[in-house]
Amino acid sequence: MKALLGIVLGSVAVLAVAADYDYRLQAERVAEGVYAFVGKTEDFTPANGGNIVNTGFIVAPGGIVVIDSGPALRYGEQMRRAIVAVSGRPLALLINTHHHPDHFLGNQAYAGLPIAALPATQQGIAAEGNAFAENLFRLTGDWMKGTEVVAPNKTLAGGVAEVAGRRLRLIGLDGHTGADLAIFDEASGVLFAGDLVFNGRAPTTPHADIAHWLAALDQLEAITREAGFTALVPGHGAVARDAAPIRQTRAWLRWLQAAMRQAAREGLDMNEVLARPLPAEFAELPVAASEYRRSVGHLFPAAEQEALGGPK
Repeated sequence: MKALLGIVLGSVAVLAVAADYDYRLQAERVAEGVYAFVGKTEDFTPANGGNIVNTGFIVAPGGIVVIDSGPALRYGEQMRRAIVAVSGRPLALLINTHHHPDHFLGNQAYAGLPIAALPATQQGIAAEGNAFAENLFRLTGDWMKGTEVVAPNKTLAGGVAEVAGRRLRLIGLDGHTGADLAIFDEASGVLFAGDLVFNGRAPTTPHADIAHWLAALDQLEAITREAGFTALVPGHGAVARDAAPIRQTRAWLRWLQAAMRQAAREGLDMNEVLARPLPAEFAELPVAASEYRRSVGHLFPAAEQEALGGPK
C-alpha cells in the first residue's frame, strides 16, 4: 500500500510540475558575457518537457548571439525572457549547432531574427524537422503545444567571423550528425561544443559516424589546450573547465564501436548484443542502458556488413 501511495503521489507531483509548463530556466554564468542554460541528463519525458539540452548566449557589443533554441516553442519563449533578464541588448543572431530537435524546435520564438546554421543542418531540419516535432509531441505531450518547425534562414561556413562585434571561431565538423557546428568565443575562451560532447550522460547516435566523431573530438580537444581556453559547454551535461567531457565522450564511442565490431565478428544476433551488460566504467552513467539499446539499432547492422566484407 505504501509503495502504491508513493507511485500515486509521484505521478501527481509530475502532473503538477508539467501543468504550469515552466522550464524554470536559470542562466548560468560561464564567463564574462557568456551564459548557458543547462538541462537535465535524462531522456525526453512528460515531466521534463524535453529540457535535456544545453543552450546558451553571448552578450556581444552589437547584440546577443543565441546558441540553440531548445526543444519547443515554450522553451524558446521562456529562454528569450531569461535572456532579457540578464541583458537588455537586442538579439542579433540565433545559431543552430545541428539538426536534432532539442536544439532547434524553439526557433519559432525567434521569428524575425536571422537564424543561422551549416548548409547540411539547414537541409536536415527541412527534411526531418516535422517528423522530429511529431516524435517530441509523443514523448513530452503538451509542452510542445503550438510548436512549429522554423528552419534556419542564414547559411554559415566554418572560419573566424565577426558577429555583433564579437570574434567567433565557427568550427564546422561532423560525426554526431552530418553537420556539427562548434563555436569558440575568442574573447572569453568559451567553447560551445554542441552534441559532439556529452558530459555525465551517454551520447546519442541516431545519425552518428563514429570515426568522424572521434576525429572531431580530437580537434575540439586541441582547442582546450590553447592558452585562452576557459570553459567547455557540452550539448548535454554540466559546463566543464577542462577536456574531461571530451575524453568521456571519446571513451564511450570507442567502446561502443569496438563492442559492435566484436559482436558482429562473433556472429551474434541483435538480441544477443542487446543482452550484453555495460562495462563497469559506464554502468552508472545516466541513460547509458537506454542509449546503448538505441545505439545497437543504429550501429550494429553496419558492423555486421563490415564483418561480412560488405560496404560499411
